[in-house]
Amino acid sequence: MSKGRLIALLGVVFGVVLFAAMAIFGINNDPSKLPSALVGKTFPAFTASSLDDPAVEITEADIVGRPALVNVWATWCVECKIEHPVFNDLAEQGVVIHGINYKDNTDDAKRWLKDYLNPYQLNISDPKGTLGFELGVYGAPETFLVDKNGQIVHRHTGVIDERMWREKFAPMYQELLDQ
Repeated sequence: MSKGRLIALLGVVFGVVLFAAMAIFGINNDPSKLPSALVGKTFPAFTASSLDDPAVEITEADIVGRPALVNVWATWCVECKIEHPVFNDLAEQGVVIHGINYKDNTDDAKRWLKDYLNPYQLNISDPKGTLGFELGVYGAPETFLVDKNGQIVHRHTGVIDERMWREKFAPMYQELLDQ
């Protein structure tokens, strides 16, 4: 076999293997649909300081009682700044939103919330990413929809804009409110 044919054959084999890997491992899947082993399970147990007051401890019990969005955010996250006005609007409409400030500087986060307003009923400080790790967070922003019992119903990676809220989250949130 000539060198040219061998290279062509190797190229074809490589292409087939690459295509198979994409099909098997979902390389071409929508990154906002990353799987979560926690969907259908209770929010993980945690104890963390409040971003607002480090002397106040927040636990998973504080999330229970009403359906809520739990938003993982940070000041270094460009996409978080894009979705933040949507969360401010939703909070004004009565949507319960809790924030997890992920791998961030506390002073920067407090300043950010002062400058851009604070939609969060709970502000959970997670400077080392411990709670984020327990949730399987890949980065910010990520948002979890939690029912009144603290069970994770849905996980979304990426920005929640008005359209995403209206078409996907609002119906799920309303269904949880109606239960």
